Amino acid sequence: MLEDKAPQRTPLSQLGEFGLIAHLTEKVEVSQPTTLKGIGDDAAVLSFENTKTVVSTDLLIEGVHFDLSYMPLKHLGYKAVVVNLSDICAMNATPTQITVSIAVSNRFPLEALEELYEGIRLGAKTYSVDIIGGDTTSSQKGLIISITAIGTAQENELVYRNGAQEYDLIVVTGDLGSAYMGLQVLEREKQVFQVNPLNQPDLDNYTYLIERQLKPEARTDIKGLLAQLEVQPTSMIDISDGLSSELLHLCKNSSVGCNLFEEKLPLDPQFIATCEEFTIDSTTLAINGGEDYELLFTIKLEDFDKIKGNPHLTVIGHMTPESEGMHLVTRANTKIELKARGWNALQTETE
Repeated sequence: MLEDKAPQRTPLSQLGEFGLIAHLTEKVEVSQPTTLKGIGDDAAVLSFENTKTVVSTDLLIEGVHFDLSYMPLKHLGYKAVVVNLSDICAMNATPTQITVSIAVSNRFPLEALEELYEGIRLGAKTYSVDIIGGDTTSSQKGLIISITAIGTAQENELVYRNGAQEYDLIVVTGDLGSAYMGLQVLEREKQVFQVNPLNQPDLDNYTYLIERQLKPEARTDIKGLLAQLEVQPTSMIDISDGLSSELLHLCKNSSVGCNLFEEKLPLDPQFIATCEEFTIDSTTLAINGGEDYELLFTIKLEDFDKIKGNPHLTVIGHMTPESEGMHLVTRANTKIELKARGWNALQTETE
C-alpha cells in the first residue's frame, strides 16, 4: 500500500533573505516601456516623460485584513495587487508598476510563499503592470504584505476627491455589497467547520459573492470607458471601506451635501437572496460593506445622457448644497442622515 507523502516544506532559513528574493522573483518579467530598470539593483529606474505619476501604498495584515483559514495564498497575492491598483484607478490613472514587500513568520515554508507570489505575478500579468522591486523580512507573528502601486495619467485626466459640485450626479460602477456578503458566508462556514471539521461546505449558491471577496477585480476599464463616452468625472474614489464612508469623503472634501437613493442601489440577485437568508437588510449591507473595489464618482448633470443605460454605470444620487447635509433617501421617500459605518482599520473591538 502506497503511503501519502506529506507536502514538501522547505524552511525559509534554507535560502536566506537574498536567496528567497531571488527565488520568488526569478520568473518576473517587465513589459512596460516606462520601466528602464526593474528588479536586480539597489533601486528601480522609471521614465514617465511628460505624464504625471500617481503613487499609492496599502498594507495587508494577517488577522486584520485577511484570514488564511479560508483565504488561499494564491488568491491573497492576487487580491493584494488588486486593492492597490484600485487606488490608482480611483485617480483616473493607468497602473504601470508595483513593488512588493513581505514580512513572514517561520511558520510559513518556502512553498507557501511560492503560492502567494504566484498570485501576485498573476495579478501583475492580468493588469499589465511590472513588479519592479520590494523587500522580504521576518515577522514575529504572521504574514504582512505591503504593495506600492505606481500609475500614470495626463494632468487633465486626473480626478481628485475635492472636485464635486452641487447637483453633480453620483455614479457607481458594478454592484455593491457582494464582497462583504461573501465574507459573511465564509465566516459562517468557518464556524461550522470549527464545530464539525468533517462537514463539507456547500457553497454553490454563493459562488459570485465568494469570488467578489476572494478574487476582486480592479476597474482599470473605467478610465477608457469614460474617455470613450467623453465624460470627465468631477470627483472620484474607490469603494474599499463601504459606499457610505467613501461618499462622505467626497462630500467633505468637496464641501457639498448629497442625496443617495436607496431604490437606485445596484444589487446582485445572489446578494439579495443571501441577505434574505441571513435576515440582514440588503440596503444596510450595500452601503456599509467594504471591499467591492468599484469606483464611486461624480459627473456634471449635462453628462447624464452620455452614460444613460450603460451596463457598467449606475446613477445612485446627486450632490446638494453643503447646508442640506448628507442623506439616504429611502424607498418610502424618507430622508435618513448618512453616517460612515463602513470598515475602520483603527477601531478596537471595544469601541
